[in-house]
Amino acid sequence: MQPHNNNRMDEALYPAPPPDAILDKLGPIIREKVIVEDRTFIIDHPTDSDRLLDNTAVRTAFSKDEYMPYWTDIWPASRMLAKEILHETWTPGTEALEVGCGLGLSGITALAMGLKVTFSDYDPCALRFASDNAKLNGFTNFTTMLLDWRAPPEDWKVPVILAADLIYEMRNLTPLIAFIKKLLQPGGVCLLTDVDRVPHHAFRKALQNERLPFTMKKMKAGEPGGRKYVGTLYRIQHA
Repeated sequence: MQPHNNNRMDEALYPAPPPDAILDKLGPIIREKVIVEDRTFIIDHPTDSDRLLDNTAVRTAFSKDEYMPYWTDIWPASRMLAKEILHETWTPGTEALEVGCGLGLSGITALAMGLKVTFSDYDPCALRFASDNAKLNGFTNFTTMLLDWRAPPEDWKVPVILAADLIYEMRNLTPLIAFIKKLLQPGGVCLLTDVDRVPHHAFRKALQNERLPFTMKKMKAGEPGGRKYVGTLYRIQHA
């Protein structure tokens, strides 16, 4: 079943800044060629992610919900996930949900592999960039959804969930795992990458406690000629 109301969310509960308070404050935008294995993707993103930290709307959102504009960077874990997506065998047209999509690299890679992608994030600015970046790479078979994993949609399940660098805070673990359990179809798969941040041990324990079968695979990724980061790919299933 498809999601409803793609662009609605309770702003009182999840107070990400509105686009009109952010987009014209981003400063210069860089168009970067992101190389993943033998593929090259074009990703537009702000040149200075720290520029927003003094923004009034960002400070207000942080005071309400510890919001940070993490979406402005291409994180190593997203490169890891994109790399793994290229090595998977997919059935064309399979529905995939990218959670916390940010700039959209992982979802765009999934589009390149023939999946039908829904980009989701609780930040409308991230969705704007993810959508524009997908179109920049020549894709149109996607949707966007304003979504916080603390408030999963009802009556919707997907066979594939994609997630990169979401377990950076302990408070994220319980709602994220509940989200995966609720939305992942039986027999489906969630591919989640992490650079082994502090909560990763607790995350593994929580998956075991919730009886979600998973395997782990060490991953490396980084900019060509730059620093390489080590992380973990979690392949989570719903029995």
